[in-house]
Amino acid sequence: MSRHRFHNMYLTTTVSVTLVLFLLGIECVLLLGAGELVQRIRENVDLTVVLRSDADSTANNRLQRMLQVAPYSREVEYISAQQALDDHISQMGEDPTQYLGYNPLTDSYVVKLNAEYVQPDSIKAILHSLNSFDFVSQVIYPEDVVSVLDSNVNQYSAIILAIAAILLFVAISLITNTIRLQVYSRRFLINTMKLVGAKSWTIKGPIVRRNILIGIIAAVLALALIVAMLYYAQRNYMLQIVTPTWQNVAILSGTLITAGILITLVSSIIATNRYIRMTTNDLYYV
Repeated sequence: MSRHRFHNMYLTTTVSVTLVLFLLGIECVLLLGAGELVQRIRENVDLTVVLRSDADSTANNRLQRMLQVAPYSREVEYISAQQALDDHISQMGEDPTQYLGYNPLTDSYVVKLNAEYVQPDSIKAILHSLNSFDFVSQVIYPEDVVSVLDSNVNQYSAIILAIAAILLFVAISLITNTIRLQVYSRRFLINTMKLVGAKSWTIKGPIVRRNILIGIIAAVLALALIVAMLYYAQRNYMLQIVTPTWQNVAILSGTLITAGILITLVSSIIATNRYIRMTTNDLYYV
């Protein structure tokens, strides 16, 4: 087979692997973007600790110190009864003290939670801890939001991972067939090497290394395409799917390069083993 045909095969393999890795990279970007969105939503979940009206300053200070050092607290804001009344008047346009004769609101703390604690089991443990204080009247948080968020995140992640697994299986099958065309033209050379006593890896080594290099090149090309797509979406549509941090770049790059190496490694071994196992007579009928 001419050198030109070999170059065309390598080009075809590179393009095929690039397209597959591009699709895998898009899924990775969607997972990273969804993770950032969920992170922002969770960080905006507040826990309001309402104190009893008869809570003294000692109890108040004790609770404040505990909340400030608690591992689940990202930020703690103290709201006095008077401040709560002023906020109520500005938002609702009415003053309850005019017909009640006293301020019905009490001191409270608004706790912004760390994202990893915004899940049903963790919040239940936090509620149990806070309700153990006898001067705490109630603890309020958006229970429905937390439950729906936790459920949707699990479902979304499961769907994306299932699609990625199916795509990876299809990718290995398709690329194995592409690489098999490369190996096909060398089937008699492989058989000759086998007859003179060459070990299996001695035969497969050059083919596997060449295709791993193709996988790395394809990963770089796929990464460049994804970066260009994200830049275009940001520049022309003001759409930022994922924040361009070094951490996200490292995750995406590592995922694509690892996938490129694994896909080409597995596909090369599968394709080469087929011809290594064949007898000389069988090679004339494939």
